[in-house]
Amino acid sequence: MRGEQTPRLREALEEDIVVGRLRPGQRLDEVGLAERFGVSRTPIREALIQLAASGMVEMRPRRGTFVTLLGPRELVESFELMAEVEASCARLAAQRMGPSDQKAISEAHAACCQAVADGDEAAYYPANALFHAAIYAATNNRVLRAEALRLQLTLQPYRRLQLKVPRRIDASLAEHESILEALLKGDGASASERIRAHVLVQGERFMSLLAALQAETEDAI
Repeated sequence: MRGEQTPRLREALEEDIVVGRLRPGQRLDEVGLAERFGVSRTPIREALIQLAASGMVEMRPRRGTFVTLLGPRELVESFELMAEVEASCARLAAQRMGPSDQKAISEAHAACCQAVADGDEAAYYPANALFHAAIYAATNNRVLRAEALRLQLTLQPYRRLQLKVPRRIDASLAEHESILEALLKGDGASASERIRAHVLVQGERFMSLLAALQAETEDAI
């Protein structure tokens, strides 16, 4: 049960941080959070450790856990960097991937399709992350793969939240289909351009969603 609670708690705290319910620099009280969510402190601490891994909070020895957050400019620039890194991954993957890589990417895409068919929004993001990770692996470049995974972890909360934009999941799936088509054809140039556009639009959609959510939060205060 506890293992099932942690992802839910992490996602709830991610959204609170991103939309401004929890402010940068604010200290997070484990006891208070445990009371709020009706759980023990253990899953709260596990969720905070996961948030620290993505850089959304900072755990300071003997001082506690504090909210950190990418500023708007840093966030936009991070999405631009992610787009360029993924473009490089797609180009190399199209040139280098073998049958096992093709299978992994295709299976991840199939999982995305199944999530959409089932109307299971919660299942879409993990499948989406696997799709991108399979492309990173297909580059056969360990340094590039590690950098892509690092950026994916940092931007994970923002990439997940942008999927809440109406009809964004359907658009994301169509973009995946286009990327996969180029990869399987070995067309590195097209795969690179398609995944670059795919990541950049995520940043744009997220900024639009963020503005709307922050307005709702301010109205509620």
